[in-house]
Amino acid sequence: MLSTLLSAGICGIDGFLVSVECDAQERFSDFEIVGLPDAAVKEAKERVRTAALNSGFRFPSLSLTVNLAPADRKKEGSGFDVAILAGILRCAGVIDRRADLSRICLIGELSLSGEIRGVKGALSMCVAARDAGLDAIYVPAANAREAAAVSGMTVYPLTTMRALVDHLNRTVPIDPVSEDSVAFSEATTRHTLDFADVRGQALAKRAMEIAAAGGHNILLIGPPGTGKSMLAKRLPSILPPLSFEEAIETTKVHSVSGTLPAGISLLTTRPFRAPHHTMSAVSLVGGGASPTPGEVSLAHNGVLFLDELPEFPKTVTDTLRQPLEDRRVTITRASGRVTFPCSFMLVGAMNPCRCGYFGHPTRRCTCSPQEVRRYVSRISGPLLDRMDIEVELPSVSFEELSSAERREESSASVRARVIAARAFAAARMRGETNVFCNAQLDAAGIRKYCITDEAASALLKSAFDRMGLSARGYDRIMRVARTIADLAGSELIRAPHIAEAIQLRSLDKKYWQT
Repeated sequence: MLSTLLSAGICGIDGFLVSVECDAQERFSDFEIVGLPDAAVKEAKERVRTAALNSGFRFPSLSLTVNLAPADRKKEGSGFDVAILAGILRCAGVIDRRADLSRICLIGELSLSGEIRGVKGALSMCVAARDAGLDAIYVPAANAREAAAVSGMTVYPLTTMRALVDHLNRTVPIDPVSEDSVAFSEATTRHTLDFADVRGQALAKRAMEIAAAGGHNILLIGPPGTGKSMLAKRLPSILPPLSFEEAIETTKVHSVSGTLPAGISLLTTRPFRAPHHTMSAVSLVGGGASPTPGEVSLAHNGVLFLDELPEFPKTVTDTLRQPLEDRRVTITRASGRVTFPCSFMLVGAMNPCRCGYFGHPTRRCTCSPQEVRRYVSRISGPLLDRMDIEVELPSVSFEELSSAERREESSASVRARVIAARAFAAARMRGETNVFCNAQLDAAGIRKYCITDEAASALLKSAFDRMGLSARGYDRIMRVARTIADLAGSELIRAPHIAEAIQLRSLDKKYWQT
């Protein structure tokens, strides 16, 4: 007797369908799983056998062979348990053989008691099932809301193997679950942190607004206690809300990596990742024997914040160069190659020196000039080149902190301007592929969209000669100036826009002497 059911596996952050073929023959009692299974899949034999007995089913004393097709693709994880046991019970006649199960997908890990546990990557598997034209997917109850975010699929939550068998035999049906799209729309603009909490720092707030409007990477420099971390943590609150497609893609990354919070079916706000400076390069960009997403991918469609940037080893921060350019990470192993998306905004924060008070108006710096240069030189030139905006934060005065009458602008007000600027840019770049913000403009895009008037051209030429700008520095200033013009609603880049962009790139001379 042969029974074929469908399950799904994970490769990178994408799912793929797996055909679970179960064959039962009246020979000696045996049980084999083939089809390039990993250790977790091979161990399914004992989980499946014990779960069947504890669920009240008689495990057949037959020669059982389970093939996971395609057989040349490695199968990892415990998510095939439910499909394997369902196929065996169908061969044994416990599940009605007449039922048409060709258009459903079964996913889940079995406990020894017969309960069905959650798995990683349920969202990606559901997307793969939908794209393959299936009608329904059966997932653990812990993953049901996550899978229900995929439109066009009927999602059934599974708690026990007994409940699944009763449903397939049409004795006790399971009610499907659905996702609330209205709740998603309301949640995308809900933030607990607000720019109104930050006192003073008008220049830094303006720089953060420009960075958000153009998707630019930004470096914050200042002594301790000036609000660098506060500003960085509030950056997601002024970014445009996640679209549904972005939310799906972002959730897939977190689902596969196992970092999706309990009870959350779909990420509704842009991720904010702030890893510690003791992390390894693999933790940052991803990898491992079975490649998993790193921090750059977990920050996809959001913000990656590197606090105390000079404390990160150069071998770690230099691995950011390729992800920042390509907005994806490709990891190659002997078993294959996987690609993870990593389109994120990089925010770096640092003190101006080791003691933190170089250039401070009232506190004395204890570092020598050589120590200051040695400290800031820990940031490599290639990484510094990828920072479009550099801004220095001064110490906040007592009056700014203590004034009860001072009202700071809220994140909602700033976000409205950011959304308007991005819409202005999108209308101009309609038809472009893989360009969603000004920070992604290449040399051809700069020539096409960054049109200056005569005064702006003259100012830029003067700055180019006086500052000794490189071609890359010129491109950075043009991209930032384009964003500033978008915030002002101007198609032409004018002299004030160029002047502000130059101001936001002037710290190289002070700290790196370039």
